[in-house]
Amino acid sequence: MSVRTKKILLFIGLTFFIDWSLVGLYLALGGTTDGAGMTLLAVFYMFVPMLVAIMVQKRIFRQPLAGPLGISFKVNRWFFIAWFLPPVIAFMAMGISLLMPGVSFTPDMSGFFNSLAGALTPEQMEQARQQLAAMPVHPIWFILVLSLIAGTTVNAVAGFGEELGWRGFLVKELSFMGFWKSSALIGFIWGVWHAPLILLGLNYPHHPYLGILVMTAWTIVMAPVFSYIRLKAKSVIATAIFHGTINAVPGLAVVLLTGGDELTVGITGLAGFIAFIIVILSLFIFDRFITRERVGTILSSLPD
Repeated sequence: MSVRTKKILLFIGLTFFIDWSLVGLYLALGGTTDGAGMTLLAVFYMFVPMLVAIMVQKRIFRQPLAGPLGISFKVNRWFFIAWFLPPVIAFMAMGISLLMPGVSFTPDMSGFFNSLAGALTPEQMEQARQQLAAMPVHPIWFILVLSLIAGTTVNAVAGFGEELGWRGFLVKELSFMGFWKSSALIGFIWGVWHAPLILLGLNYPHHPYLGILVMTAWTIVMAPVFSYIRLKAKSVIATAIFHGTINAVPGLAVVLLTGGDELTVGITGLAGFIAFIIVILSLFIFDRFITRERVGTILSSLPD
């Protein structure tokens, strides 16, 4: 078994073992599937790939960390693409959702308020409506600004916890497979890794078992976009921003809609799946016919 294979298997094995054991321990101690405990669990869960990547790369195999794993704060245009592309994808997902049966556009956010019917009293609902009506701009733009701020701050920090593992460590170690094959494999691993959280209600609370399949399909489709940004930016920090902003914008895709369900509308539903396919096709055309620095060339020249 080669050193590379040992590193890959050790990283995947330790990441899955620690995170899945963490969920088991959380449930054994009486943890619930909602509230602050679940949020804290998800945050710890996200940082495990980073910690394992550092341990395997630096402590076990005694190899450099920053260069091979793409830890660079040298800002270039791909950092800004990583920041602003998620809202574009969210609005694309909204538009695609409107093509689905039973989904309607509600600029007054009535669909959003209907979804809160069980969480707020009628008085609280009316107060919220009045506050939103008094805003100088439509609330969707306020949500957009907050999402962009979160995407480059707290969400990016949490996103880095995952990205140093998936797009830092694994992109480098699986580079021999080429861009598309390595992206698909990383996407599959990434999706299956989410399984315990999906079962606890993440993203698909009404379809936990089917949600695992949907989540895995979604991460497989997302993975080439993440890897492309990481390689073109020459930095895993850019993908942390992309990851953080993607996690911040799902509300943009559904807040003006009514109808559909978690498997069909929004970024994490079928609409988001189609939106990412469109982005992938766009990046393929860009890489094949426009850019002078193809992603495959960058991948093959990553430092050891």
